[in-house]
Amino acid sequence: MSDQAKDERAPEEIEVNQASEARASGERAEGGVDGDYEALVRLLKENEELKDRALRVAAEMENLRRRTARDVHDARTYAVANFARDMLSVSDNLRRALDAIPTEAKASGDAGFKALIEGVDLTERAMLAALERHGVKKLAPEGEKFDPNFHQAMFEVPNPDVPAGTVVQVVQPGYSIGERVLRPAMVGVSKGGPKAAAAEAPVEPGPVNEQAEKDA
Repeated sequence: MSDQAKDERAPEEIEVNQASEARASGERAEGGVDGDYEALVRLLKENEELKDRALRVAAEMENLRRRTARDVHDARTYAVANFARDMLSVSDNLRRALDAIPTEAKASGDAGFKALIEGVDLTERAMLAALERHGVKKLAPEGEKFDPNFHQAMFEVPNPDVPAGTVVQVVQPGYSIGERVLRPAMVGVSKGGPKAAAAEAPVEPGPVNEQAEKDA
C-alpha cells in the first residue's frame, strides 16, 4: 500500500479514535458522578447517626444530672433520719417524766423541785426545736380526718356527734421528715357518727412511712 493511501485513511482513523476516547471519557465522568453521589448519601447517613447518638448521650447526661441532684437532696434531707428517730425516744421519756409528776408536787412551791421540772421541760423543748431545724415536724392530728399515711389507729371511740373516721384522741404524737414519716401518730378514731364529706379534690398520697418500709 502506498504512502498516499495511508495518508488518505489517516483522518478517518483519527476521528474514530477521538470518538472512542470521548465515549470512554464520558463513561469515566458518569462513573465519577455516581461515586460522588453514593459518597454524599453515605456521609449524610453517618451525619444523622452521629446526631442521633449525640442526642441520646445528652438525654442520658440530663437524666444522670437529675438523679444525682435528687440523690444529693435526699441525702441532705434524710441523713439525720435514724438519729432523729432515736432522739424521739429520748424526748418521749422526758415527756413521760414530766407527766408522771403529781399535780400536788408541782404546786408544792418547792424551789428546787420546780427548777428541776423547768429544766426537764426546757430540755425537751430544746431537743424538739433542734430536730425541727433539721426538717423534723410534729404530727398532732386531733380533730383531723384519719389518714393511714400519717396515723396509726389504736382504738375506736363511739361518738355519734363526730364524723366517723375523725381523730379524737392522740395517744402519742407522730413525726415526719421531708416527705417521709419517722413515726406515725398513735390515735383514737371516732365511729358511729355521720360519714365525713368526700373531698372534692383528689387526695394526694401522704409521705412514705419509712419505719413501715423497714419493718416490711
